[in-house]
Amino acid sequence: MDRLYQAAFAAFLKVIELDLVPDFIIRRGIRYLLAKRLQSERVGGQEAYQQKVQAFVEELKGMPIAIQTAAANEQHYEVPTEYFLLCLGKHLKYSSCLYPSPSTSLDQAEEAMLELCCQRAGLRNGQDVLELGCGWGSMCLYIADKYPRSRVTGVSNSRTQRQLIMQRCKERGITNLEIITADVVDFEAPATYDAIVSIEMFEHMKNYKALMSKIAKWLKPQGHLFVHIFNHKLFPYHFEDKGADDFMARYFFSGGTMASADLLLHFQDDLAIQQQWWVNGQHYSRTLEAWLAKMDAHRKQIMPIMEKTYGKDSGLKWWVYWRLFYLACSELFNYSQGEEWGVSHYLFQKRS
Repeated sequence: MDRLYQAAFAAFLKVIELDLVPDFIIRRGIRYLLAKRLQSERVGGQEAYQQKVQAFVEELKGMPIAIQTAAANEQHYEVPTEYFLLCLGKHLKYSSCLYPSPSTSLDQAEEAMLELCCQRAGLRNGQDVLELGCGWGSMCLYIADKYPRSRVTGVSNSRTQRQLIMQRCKERGITNLEIITADVVDFEAPATYDAIVSIEMFEHMKNYKALMSKIAKWLKPQGHLFVHIFNHKLFPYHFEDKGADDFMARYFFSGGTMASADLLLHFQDDLAIQQQWWVNGQHYSRTLEAWLAKMDAHRKQIMPIMEKTYGKDSGLKWWVYWRLFYLACSELFNYSQGEEWGVSHYLFQKRS
């Protein structure tokens, strides 16, 4: 039965690749797969759930800090920066934004989440701040501009991202931001910091015990770590490519982890939790819908980018795949009014 299902799904995906399937049908299919995922996770009741979480924690402790980082980086950043300039907001925030009201725009939502993260991270002027996995610099640029007496360092494994960030520093007269090109797995901080922030990087990690031990060494006494990570409220799982319906793991999130809201709390050897928050998933869903709308509005400019990146014969397929990525993520975070999957914020303090 499973083999027949996988064959049917693969055939349906081939039709989707031709850009012939309406979004409302795709969305229904995604919601069916999400319900199927939750049904499988809930098998066995509370006792089975607790055993599964503990087994997952122990499994992570025996893994490398991260796996398949090169593949994950290529999946998201093989498309040139020009694509993301057309789809994201003015801050180039490639992560969940915050929508305080129905009329909030994408640009305003980017800034609302950046400001909230600064508040929850307890950032102040004059601090030494490190951002791990800084992307196109939305957070580190915001911090450097908001706190001009602070010394800010961002870490990205992309040279093109560093080039864009440094160009924006030059345009805005920002002189207190340094960007280091490095894989976080191999990175060793050149100094210690009052605060370390991470925005949607922990999803690409595995061994949180080893990772947080490294981070603790980079913090000054009483220093803080702020983490923004998307997760499920209860169930942690790996993104694994086991079949045609594992679209996300195969094409966009190889080696990734869907944490549960309490997963990081199992790794407090070197860092102690101070506060935890939950951000309803509908904020992320609205973010993804805004990216999708901008992508559709710029189709004429984006199609040549897809053809140049993936080959002329595969341009349409990857146009569809990127749209499918946004649709799938939006439906995931909107599921059950945003109360199944969402974003968690954590503030950890270095142990004495």
